[in-house]
Amino acid sequence: MQLYAHKARAAARMGDARLVRDSLDAGRARLDRLPHPDHPEHHFIIDPDKWDFYEMDAYRLLGDDERAAAHARSVIRISTGPDGTEISPMRAAEARLTLGVAAARTGDIEEAVGLGTTALAADRKSLPSLLLVANELDRELRARYPGEPASRDFHEQILSITRGTATPELPF
Repeated sequence: MQLYAHKARAAARMGDARLVRDSLDAGRARLDRLPHPDHPEHHFIIDPDKWDFYEMDAYRLLGDDERAAAHARSVIRISTGPDGTEISPMRAAEARLTLGVAAARTGDIEEAVGLGTTALAADRKSLPSLLLVANELDRELRARYPGEPASRDFHEQILSITRGTATPELPF
């Protein structure tokens, strides 16, 4: 399953929308033929809920903001328990960054920076993975809004985290 997702991401980086859709469709079809896992949280089990995450990622990289945002909202919904607690905070954080990228591309700098800041403030996160997507948002903000204080502030936040001056506390 991950090979289909990696293929879709590679195709997205090359700008091949047809191959992205074909890869994601093939992965989804294969996933739909598998039985639902008893323990989807196990690292070596394909969690069916994670497929939206893969689709979100590929469409964001492709620049298909509408599809990326739709999958990001689905990821946040799936990552939130009935009581409002985030059960998959790292997925939700990357989904917020994806929504931030989409907002930046459509001209909503305040929404983009707000979502990015919220994502980086998540309690539990895989910082290297999160920074990959945060850097995408940072590049969008700096390219589209180079003179805006919010854009510069977000860039400084990324630099601070990268340099280790704003190292988040680990939960262990």
